[in-house]
Amino acid sequence: MSPNADKEKLPQLLLLGGGHSHVEVLRRFGLQPPAARVTVVSRELWAPYSGMLPGLIAGTHRFAQAHIELPALARFAGARLVHAEVTGLDPHAGRVRLRDGRQLRYDLLSLNLGATPDLSTPGAAAHALPVKPIDRFFAHWQSLLQRLQGAPAGLRLAVVGGGAAGVELLLAARQRLRRELPGRRVAWTLFSRARRLLPGHGRRAGSILAGILRKRGVRLRLGCAVHSVEAGRLLDQTGCWHAFDALLWVTGAVPAGWLRRTGLALDPKGFIEVDTELRSTSHPAVFAAGDVATLRGAPRPRAGVFAVRMGGPLAENLRAVIAGTALRPYRQQRRFLSLLGTADGQALASWGGWSYRSRGLARLKAWIDRRFIQRYAELPSSVRSRQDS
Repeated sequence: MSPNADKEKLPQLLLLGGGHSHVEVLRRFGLQPPAARVTVVSRELWAPYSGMLPGLIAGTHRFAQAHIELPALARFAGARLVHAEVTGLDPHAGRVRLRDGRQLRYDLLSLNLGATPDLSTPGAAAHALPVKPIDRFFAHWQSLLQRLQGAPAGLRLAVVGGGAAGVELLLAARQRLRRELPGRRVAWTLFSRARRLLPGHGRRAGSILAGILRKRGVRLRLGCAVHSVEAGRLLDQTGCWHAFDALLWVTGAVPAGWLRRTGLALDPKGFIEVDTELRSTSHPAVFAAGDVATLRGAPRPRAGVFAVRMGGPLAENLRAVIAGTALRPYRQQRRFLSLLGTADGQALASWGGWSYRSRGLARLKAWIDRRFIQRYAELPSSVRSRQDS
C-alpha cells in the first residue's frame, strides 16, 4: 500500500484560525508530529501578535516584527494551509463552511478565531474604525494617516473603550501623529462606559493611566456610553454631540454571529463554552481556545495572555484525543501580569491591586514580545528538514 493511502486513513484535524493558541499547536506538532492529517484555515497569512499592535500603530515596529508567517509555520508542522474565511460549522456532519463556498470535513476540530469589538451601537459599524480584526485595522490606519495629512490644522480624534487596549492604542496613535504631523493641533477624547479606566485591573493602574492621559491633553469622558454614531459626530448618553475626524472603536469583544447557528453550547454572550480540557461541553470532537472560548465556571477577561497559555495544553489534548490517551486539565491562572506601554519609553505593570511604571518594565515588555515572535520565526532547522523530506 502506498504512503499516500496510509495517510488517507489518518484522522483529519482541522484548526480554524491562526491565533495565539494555534500557532503554539503548530509549533509543537512540528517538533512532534501527531498521527493525523492537519489542516489550518486562516483568513490571514500573517498572524498578528496583539502585544505588539501598539508598537505597530506607533511606527516603532515593522510589520514583520509584529506578525507570524503562517505558511512557514504550517510547513514546519507538516500541515496544509487553507487561506479562507470561515462562515459556518455543522458539528453533527463534521463539516466547516468557507466564504468561497467550499466545505471541509473533519474528525477533530479546534477553534481559535478570536473576537471583534462590539459594533452594535447604532452607526458604529458604518462610521467607526474597529481595532479588530487587526489586519484590517492596520490597513485602515495606514489610509487614515494619509487622509489626515491633508486634513484641517485642528484635528479631532476619539477613542471608544477605556480598557487596556483602548488606552494603549490611543497613546500609540497619539505618538505616531505627533511625529507624522509636527506642529498640528490634535484634540483627543476617550469615551468609556465604565467610570474608571482599566475596570478589569486594580484602581491604582487606572488612576496612573488617567493621570498620564490628562497630562498629555486627552479629554476623558468616563462613565459616558456612546449612544449612536453618525458621519463625523457621535451622541453620548447625556444627549451631547461630539464631532470627530476619526473614531477608533476598542470596546468589549463579541464572537462571530454564525456560532449561534452551530448548535454548540455557548455562554450567554455567544462564546463557545469549554471544560477544563478546552473541549466543547456539548460536542466532544470540538475544542476551542483564546477569545472565542469561555471556560465553564471560570470566565476570565479576553486577554492575549490566556490564549498564549492555552496553546500548550490545547496541543497536548488534541494529540491525546488522536492517540486515544487521557486528556489533562488546563489550569487557568486567577491573576495575570499586564505590561502596558505608555508611549514614552516606559511601561506600566499591573498585577491585582499592585501597579508600577518604569523604563525597565518597557525593556522587559520588549524582550517578552520579541521572544514570543522568535519562537515561531526561528524554527529548529533539523526538525524542519525532516518535515520537508
